[in-house]
Amino acid sequence: MEFGIFTVGDLTPDPTGRKSQTERERLQSIRKYALKAEEVGLDVFAQGEHHNPPFVVSSPTTNLAWIAAKTEKIKLTTSTTLITTNDPVLIAEDFAMLQHVSDGRVDLMMGRGNTGPVYPWFGKDIRQGIPLAIENYHLLRKIWREEVVDWEGQFRTPLHGFTLAPRPLDDTAPFVWHGSIRSPEIAEQAAFYGDGFFHNNIFWNIEHTAQMVKLYRERYEIYGHGAKENAIVGLGGQAFMAETEKKAKDFFRPYFDNAPVYGHGPSMEDFTKMTPLTVGTPEQVIERYLGFADQVGDYQRQLFLLDHAGLPEEVVLEQIELLGKEVVPVLRK
Repeated sequence: MEFGIFTVGDLTPDPTGRKSQTERERLQSIRKYALKAEEVGLDVFAQGEHHNPPFVVSSPTTNLAWIAAKTEKIKLTTSTTLITTNDPVLIAEDFAMLQHVSDGRVDLMMGRGNTGPVYPWFGKDIRQGIPLAIENYHLLRKIWREEVVDWEGQFRTPLHGFTLAPRPLDDTAPFVWHGSIRSPEIAEQAAFYGDGFFHNNIFWNIEHTAQMVKLYRERYEIYGHGAKENAIVGLGGQAFMAETEKKAKDFFRPYFDNAPVYGHGPSMEDFTKMTPLTVGTPEQVIERYLGFADQVGDYQRQLFLLDHAGLPEEVVLEQIELLGKEVVPVLRK
C-alpha cells in the first residue's frame, strides 16, 4: 500500500485577506511540498497537468525532474498526464527521460481532461475525447515497447520507422494508471491492458467509486490478468486537519467556500458527507479512510489533496506533516 499527496496546481487567491502567491511562488511551494512528503515518509508525490488558469503547471515533468534531483526515495507521478491533447511521441520521450533522471522512481497517470476550451488549443475536439484517449494510449504503449514503430491511426500523422530516444530505463516502460471520475470506458481501458485504475473520487460518493472499481476489477479478470481481487486500484482523497474538529472547520471553511471547483456549491458539511473530504482531527481522517477498503476491496495507492484553494504554504506544510507523522503510520498498520 502506497500513500502520498497530489496537487492540481491551482493558483487561487487567499480568501482570508492573506497575501496571495505569484505563479513563481506557487511553483516553488509545490516543490517544497514534494520534499516535505519525502521527509515525513510518504511514498508518492503526484503533479497535475493543466493548460488554463487558474492552474500553473503546464509541464509536470519539468517540476518532477527538479524534484527527482532533490530527493532519493519518493516515487514521482502525475495526476494526470493528458493523453488526449498531448502527442503520444512527446509523452513517450518525456517519461523515458524522467525515468533516467529519477533512476526509475516514476510512473504516470493518464487522463482525458475535461476542460473544453483547452482541446482546440492543441488542435483537438473534446467530442472525440474517448476515441483520442484510446488511440493515443495504444500508440504510446507501442512506442515504449517496440524498437522500431510503424503505425497509422485516425488522429495524427503516421509513423514510419520511428525509434524512441532515449529508450525506457532498463527497457521497461513506466507503470501506468488510468485516472477517471465518471467514465466506464477508461476503467475498461485500464482493465484491457492490465494497468492500474485510479478513481479520483474527490467529487463523488463512495457508492459511485465502488461501482467503477467493481467494473474495472471484473474486466481485469475477464481479460486474463489475474483474479479481480488482485487488480491494481488507487483512490483520491482530501483532508484538512487540526487539533479539534471545530478548529479545522473554522479555518478551512473560507477556503472551501471559495475553492475554484466546488466553491459556492454544497455546504462544507454536505460535501463531506457526499465525498471523501474529511475536515477534522487526524483521528477522524484515520477512521474515515480505514473504511474505504470495505467498499472497494484492498487497494494499492491512496493519494490526498492538501494544497488547493489558496491555502498558505506554511499551513500546507503542516498538513503534510500531520499526514505523514500521525495519519499514514496508523493506516499502514
